Amino acid sequence: MMDAKIERALNKQINMEYSASYIYLGMALYMDTEHLPGFASWMVSQSDEERTHARRLLRYMLDRNGDVGLESIPKPKVEYDSVKAVFEASLEQEKNNTQSINDLYSLASELNDYATQAHLQWFLDEQVEEEKSIIDILGRLELAGNDQTALLI
Repeated sequence: MMDAKIERALNKQINMEYSASYIYLGMALYMDTEHLPGFASWMVSQSDEERTHARRLLRYMLDRNGDVGLESIPKPKVEYDSVKAVFEASLEQEKNNTQSINDLYSLASELNDYATQAHLQWFLDEQVEEEKSIIDILGRLELAGNDQTALLI
């Protein structure tokens, strides 16, 4: 049986992952309106990945006989000032997600919930990869500067 605190925290994280998926979809729409199909495709892939993360947590809860409670998610932003602003928002979102997973891991540690700790280890590693990927893209955007043709590459 799952501790009620872990159950609530996992449900919150599931909602956060679905919300992130929707936010990435909004970012993809922005990229499409800017005629940047490569960036739009990258954002759609991120959206799909976030839904996969949510389903992974959801499946874990069901496997542990947890009570899954899906909540509504906010409407995503679809207007941005620039491509760089999109990736800065993406990085901030991932940092918030990392903090949420860290908090969830801490809670599992406090409650001696070793199964949840083990399950969350994958997410901790994944967040390192997610943040690095966006930091790398931001670095490339910085190198590109105002060169519009660089965005096309």
